[in-house]
Amino acid sequence: MTSAGATQAAGALIAHRPMLLGLAYRLLGSLHDAEDVLQEAYLRWLNVDRAAVSEPRRYLSRVVTRLSLDRLRARQATREKYVGPWLPEPVPTDPSPFGPLDTVEQRETLSTALLQLLERLTPPERAVYVLHTAFALPYAEIGDLLDRSAADCRQLHHRAAARLADDRRRFTAGPAEQRRLLDAFLAAARDGDLARLTDLVAADATAWADGGGRVSAARNPVHGADRIARFFAGVYGPRRPGVTATPVELNGAPALLLRLPTGVHYTLAVAAADGRITGVYLVGNPDKLIRVSG
Repeated sequence: MTSAGATQAAGALIAHRPMLLGLAYRLLGSLHDAEDVLQEAYLRWLNVDRAAVSEPRRYLSRVVTRLSLDRLRARQATREKYVGPWLPEPVPTDPSPFGPLDTVEQRETLSTALLQLLERLTPPERAVYVLHTAFALPYAEIGDLLDRSAADCRQLHHRAAARLADDRRRFTAGPAEQRRLLDAFLAAARDGDLARLTDLVAADATAWADGGGRVSAARNPVHGADRIARFFAGVYGPRRPGVTATPVELNGAPALLLRLPTGVHYTLAVAAADGRITGVYLVGNPDKLIRVSG
């Protein structure tokens, strides 16, 4: 290939990179894996007869989707060996590497809460759900990407949406409300105020802590307002001074970067509905915080 051809090929990929990266990340929940997928897609793009490709964006979307689905299927066995709860890799989104996040759907499908829920779907269900919900692709186009009929894709989306419906109602709060509750939650935890903490958290809330076996973290989800309050008051309360918290935007939503005196970093995000926190997401696995903590 001539240098001019390589430059032209790279230009097409660069032009669509934010969308493609956002697609791969939503499918995988890992920016590291998403970037690997884009690199492999680029190599395939270099070697294809581009004169025969009428729509580079659609071709690249097809390649990225299929490579991501292959990774989803392959990692099921390794996920079983993961130490403790698994949460998606937090990604700074101010500015967003995924392009503009102009719609509620674009932000919601990047959220930690929804990405965690997507893990319960089959790879085809996840692909159809993401492509239709986040990118508003019609079922006929999704079918072309996946070699399925439009009717089949419609059914997959219906099935996926039904499996997510009940839990999606648990994170309807917007960014301003999330920020208010997140700040109040940390302040109450620092004061060791169990009553205030418990009042901020829904009775049936759950907290997940992803340490990946690399840092201290709860090995099992913590269920219920009282247990969550006691857990966080114990970890970040008056008996644990020196924790600093920096407001950040991660995955299109308010979050905090927590720094412990030991040098260990965690990110803290919440989901909320009806004025109370319904989910707490704490990520400390250093492999997932490279882009957050530097």
